[in-house]
Amino acid sequence: MFNVENIRKDFPILQRKVNGKPLVYFDNAATGQTPQLVIDVIANYYQNYNSNIHRGVHSLSQEATDAYEASRKIIQNHFNAKEAYEIILTSGTTHSINLVANGFRTLLTKGDEIIVSAMEHHSNIVPWQMLCEATGAELKVIPMNIEGELVLSNYDNILSDKTKLVFVNHISNALGTINPIKTIIKKAHLFGAAVLIDGAQACPHLIPDVQDLDVDFYVASAHKMCGPTGVGMLYGKEEWLKKLPPYQGGGEMIAEVSFNKTTYADLPHKFEAGTPNIAGVIAFGAAINYMNSIGFKAIEVYENELLDYATTQLLGIDGLTIYGTSKNKTSVISFNLDGIHPYDVGTLLDKMGIAVRTGHHCAQPIMDFYNIPGTIRASFAFYNTKEEIDNLVEGVKKAQLMLQ
Repeated sequence: MFNVENIRKDFPILQRKVNGKPLVYFDNAATGQTPQLVIDVIANYYQNYNSNIHRGVHSLSQEATDAYEASRKIIQNHFNAKEAYEIILTSGTTHSINLVANGFRTLLTKGDEIIVSAMEHHSNIVPWQMLCEATGAELKVIPMNIEGELVLSNYDNILSDKTKLVFVNHISNALGTINPIKTIIKKAHLFGAAVLIDGAQACPHLIPDVQDLDVDFYVASAHKMCGPTGVGMLYGKEEWLKKLPPYQGGGEMIAEVSFNKTTYADLPHKFEAGTPNIAGVIAFGAAINYMNSIGFKAIEVYENELLDYATTQLLGIDGLTIYGTSKNKTSVISFNLDGIHPYDVGTLLDKMGIAVRTGHHCAQPIMDFYNIPGTIRASFAFYNTKEEIDNLVEGVKKAQLMLQ
C-alpha cells in the first residue's frame, strides 16, 4: 500500500522548518530530495572503502570498483539498455548532452540540419547552437501551441533528408507536458536521423525503456531521482557511441599512451576520463532501487492525484493563469497572478516556508512564446501531500492580497 506519511519519514529534510514554518517543498523539478538510505550509502563509501576505481589491486579499490560497476548495472536494467557499456556515467544531463554535441562536430557538415523543440531547457538548446556554429549546420525548431504541446504537423514539414539529429525533452521542465517521443523518434528514423531525448524531468515519474523507444541517446540526472547532485548518465546505442570521438582526454579513457600515439579504451571507458564521482554513482544506483521499491506505477497514480487536486484548487483563485494545459502532463504547474511579478510571489511564499521556483526555468523561449517574464512553478513529488497543496493555495491567496 502507498503510504505517503511513511514515505515522508525516509526524508530527513522534510522534518525541518523554514522561517519558522514547516517546510513545504514544491521545487522537485529543479532537484528532488534525498532519502536517508541514499545519504547513508554516500557516507558508507567515505567511511569504509573510499578509494579510486579500476586501477588498484588492493581491497578497497576492488570494493569501490565492484560497487561502482554494480550501480552501472542497476542503471542499465532500469532503463533496459541492451549492454552495460551503453551506459556512460557523467556529471549530469548537461554533461551528457554536451558529450554528444561535441562528438557530432566531426560528423556534421555545412548544409546538414538539426531539429530541437520550442520547449527545451537551455541545456538542450545552447550545445546545439554551438554545434551549428562550429559545423555550419542549420538549427530548426518544432513549434508549440498555446496548450504547451508540440505541433507535430510542423515537425513533419521540417523533417527531410538533410536532418541528421533531433533533440526533444521527454517532459517539459517548465510546463510538465509529456511529449510523444516514440512518434518523434520513429519519424526521425525514417529519414536516417539520430535522436537524443532529454529525460531529466521524466525519470522521477516514469521508467523509459530505451530499447522499446528505439532511441539513439537518452540522458538523465541522479538528483532528479532521489540521488545526489553531480551525477548523471548517457545511454547511447553501441553503434553511435563507437562513431563518436572521446569528449575528454586523460586517465581511464585510454588503452595505451606514448608520445607518438594514444589509443582509446573500449566502451564505456572511452567517455569516462578522470576520477569520477564514485560515491555519487554508487548512490545513484541506490536511489533507483529506492524508487523501484515504492513502485513507479504507484508514484504515477499518486502524483496524478496531486496534480489534479492542485490544478482544481489553484484555478479557484481569481486572476490566476496556468501555463501548460496539455491533457498529457506530469505533476508540474506553472502559473501567474494578474499584474504581479512571479518573483514577488515566490519571495512571500518562502516566508511561509513554501519552496517554489520562479523565473524562466532555463526555458526562456517558452516564456517568450507566452510573452511573460517567467512563472511561479510548483512541482510535486510522491512525498508531497494534499495538505501541503492547501498550504500553497492559502499562501498564494495571501501573497495576492499583499501585492495587489
